[in-house]
Amino acid sequence: MSRNRQELPEVLQRQVSESCEQLLSYFSAHQSGLAAEQVDALLRVMPSVFASSLFARNQCKLYPDVFVELAVSGCLFDTLDVGKLALSLKCFFSQAGDDDALMSGLRRVRNREMLRIAWRDIAGWDDIDNTLRELSILAQTIIAETLEHLFQQACDASSVPLTPEGLPQRLVTLAMGKLGAYELNFSSDVDLIFAYEYDGELFDRYQTSYGEFYTRLIRRLIRVLDETTADGFVFRVDVRLRPFGQSGPLVMNFAAMETYYATQAGEWERYAMIKARVITGDWPSAQHLQSMLHAFTYRRYLDYRALEELRSLKQKIGSQLQRKDTPENIKLGNGGIRECEFIAQAFQLIRGGQEPGLRERSIILVLKNLAELGYLPQSVSADLITHYRFLRTVENRIQEYADQHMHTLPVSEIQQLAMAYALGFSGWAKCKAHIDEVRKEVRHHFEQTFTLPVTGTDHTQMEAQSPWLEMDNDALQQALIRLGYAEYSTIQALLSAFFHGAAVKKLTRRGRDALNRLLPLLLSMAGKQIPDCRNQVIERLLHLLEVIATRNVYYTLLIENPGALERLVELAASSAWIISYIAEQPLLLDELLDNRQLYKPLSRRQLSDDLVMHLARVDTDDTEALLTALRQFKQSNVLKIAASDIAGIIPLMVVSDYLTWLAEVLVDAVLAQAWRVTALKHDIGEEAREPGVQGFAVIAYGKMGGLEMSYSSDLDLVYLYEDTLPPVTETPSMFYAKLAQRMLGMLSAQMLSGRLYEVDLRLRPSGNSGLLVSSMSAYEHYQMNNAWVWELQALVRARWVAGDRRLEAGFNAIRAGALARASSLDGLRLSVVEMREKMRGRLLTDVATRFDLKQGRGGVVDIEFIVQFGVLKHAAQYPALLQYTDVMRLLDALGETGYLDEESRELLKQSYRLFRERIHSAALLHVNAGIPVTEDIETRNGVLAIWRQIMESD
Repeated sequence: MSRNRQELPEVLQRQVSESCEQLLSYFSAHQSGLAAEQVDALLRVMPSVFASSLFARNQCKLYPDVFVELAVSGCLFDTLDVGKLALSLKCFFSQAGDDDALMSGLRRVRNREMLRIAWRDIAGWDDIDNTLRELSILAQTIIAETLEHLFQQACDASSVPLTPEGLPQRLVTLAMGKLGAYELNFSSDVDLIFAYEYDGELFDRYQTSYGEFYTRLIRRLIRVLDETTADGFVFRVDVRLRPFGQSGPLVMNFAAMETYYATQAGEWERYAMIKARVITGDWPSAQHLQSMLHAFTYRRYLDYRALEELRSLKQKIGSQLQRKDTPENIKLGNGGIRECEFIAQAFQLIRGGQEPGLRERSIILVLKNLAELGYLPQSVSADLITHYRFLRTVENRIQEYADQHMHTLPVSEIQQLAMAYALGFSGWAKCKAHIDEVRKEVRHHFEQTFTLPVTGTDHTQMEAQSPWLEMDNDALQQALIRLGYAEYSTIQALLSAFFHGAAVKKLTRRGRDALNRLLPLLLSMAGKQIPDCRNQVIERLLHLLEVIATRNVYYTLLIENPGALERLVELAASSAWIISYIAEQPLLLDELLDNRQLYKPLSRRQLSDDLVMHLARVDTDDTEALLTALRQFKQSNVLKIAASDIAGIIPLMVVSDYLTWLAEVLVDAVLAQAWRVTALKHDIGEEAREPGVQGFAVIAYGKMGGLEMSYSSDLDLVYLYEDTLPPVTETPSMFYAKLAQRMLGMLSAQMLSGRLYEVDLRLRPSGNSGLLVSSMSAYEHYQMNNAWVWELQALVRARWVAGDRRLEAGFNAIRAGALARASSLDGLRLSVVEMREKMRGRLLTDVATRFDLKQGRGGVVDIEFIVQFGVLKHAAQYPALLQYTDVMRLLDALGETGYLDEESRELLKQSYRLFRERIHSAALLHVNAGIPVTEDIETRNGVLAIWRQIMESD
């Protein structure tokens, strides 16, 4: 913005020429000590500043000495020195006689600093971010120092309000809005809320209450800052954001404020509190108030009502603008500053309780974090940041022109020309075209965030206005018919029972309104399902709506996001299990918002990376927060796997891979955290602690070990340790036992967010009577000398999954030795068969009409036993059998050894895959894993024939 006077349009040259000459004349006579380059810099930008700011021109004309002092002192060439400003205010206060002198002096200080800020801003010596920050710091410093001066005067005049400890109790001031966010514009109001922590009475003859003392103090502060005198004003003070607004007291104690925000505050006040920041008061009191307001502002759960509230607020603002006929309002109009803020703050209110990165006050920081967290595309975030900075610059230029609190684009030709020049455009037409284009793009992004949901047919839109919960039977029948339900009797009965249930009866008015809007949308979408399953779909969905009634914000989520509602209906049509899963953790409804992510489960590496980022947002010293984050991570990823599974995107065997990878990543993270805490608590020394887990390994058996986990699988784990590592202050066995106990607690603790996994430790040496952890040597001795055949069978599917990698090779060697030993055992086949018969006798029921896919003769477990026997029989001769732990690859390996011929191997693989798919489908539908005895007879008989050939040949 460094143009000389000759480049100014002629009409602007005429305006600034005289002012430039006057200032230059005074400046030449009084300046000394300035370097030639500093003088050149001032002369270069002076015409630009005077053309763009009538305020700067008038200040320099009336007070040329102030300008010279700014230049000679170097203040004009540097950013604000807060310490120097505060010190100068204290010196001034000590000399100010009465309020008139105080007010006059404050206005001179304010105008001096505003001239400096405007000059640097228009000259291009500061960017818009720093300009807004300096304006905020200036206001904050003046308010804080003035309040302290007035507080001391008030205390001297009467008495001192005290804390319970007997210390002076200073007033706590909350800066709201732009000041709170360090984004104050040039001629902005300052929005303030005042509070004090402890109530009481002064030790004066009137026993004045603290509330009355502080009220008088605040009134005096407002008058000193706000009143317009011959010298102007300091800052216009707005206190309407306080509890109860204009009808409320000017100041409240913390207890009264907490009650208000907990019981009576409106949703718009949460929006206002996003930027709240304490700028005066004692530090402990400030922290107490911020903590209290944080709990009010940011919900622990996702709050989609915020979207509705913000849209309503924006519509009210729009209506007011239309009435005022001010479409060119750069702040409140379409595509203006407020819409940039709304986009960011909608995400803050919805997700800020869970995402610390969204609790920033700065809009620019929030927009950046939204992109980093994946809630906004990078391109949208970059666009909004660029446009927000430009619009804030336009706003500043409007206000810097005459130091007026305005947000509308200029209408006079001279001001338009000055605005265009100040923004670097050759004329108003080009300037206005660019402003319009920026606002158009902001408006587009705003509409993408705040667009009203598409509710479907006209019938559906009409029904959304109906009081469904108050309908009698006849009205309900007619409403269902209008939505296309010719056969309505069963659904009517389901709805009637739902309406009269305890959960719906307890709904708040807001909840009932939301449910009335949601039901026709849900019924309309459910009506598109196959007629034979509509009733089941609606029954499942009504159960979910009943469960989430206590947190009916999720009703709003589904209303606001028709795509999410549609995906929910589709999932309900495919799986009863998945709806029950969502009902247990309604937070998962949030996952339905992004269709791209929902049907895109993560690979092993991606899961690990994602969990690292997920936990980076959690205080790892907060155990409850950490365990909740781990559970939410699991639930989110299980839902993605299940959705992809149901949609047919991934086959069963890959589903098991994903579920197993997820368990591995979580076990690894839990072990790392358990190690960190245990190592710190038992002081094993930094050298041993830093590299991470040492001398300890987690061995997975069963479904996890065999890479065949299902949605309901527990974890069969064994803990091993190496005797010599690490150096600890107690015996290794005691240290590792505590590590294992902590890990077990983290995995299996039941919380509101559920349990991470059920953990079964019975496969450790000696089972329930054995030690929680085993040394590698004791484990080896047991497996080689004392293990039962069924324990060796379990070892076939065992593998290292977490801990010290150096123990993996040792475990593999022990496993290889133990499995090779099995082939020499007397009665190996008989032991395996006897174990199978015991299992069948204990677990198999209803054999007359149903075939149990898992335990029935010729079912899944028979195939697993065939494989396990084959490995035990031939591992010593064929080491390749030790390479894998999953049934499918072991079947291939057994085929290569000759244990199975090609035909038998393929039959077992196909049968195993078929039966597991059927078990899996039954689980998703929440039904028993059985089929009529008349089905799949040939397949079952094929498996049974192989069983008899191998297992009963003797």
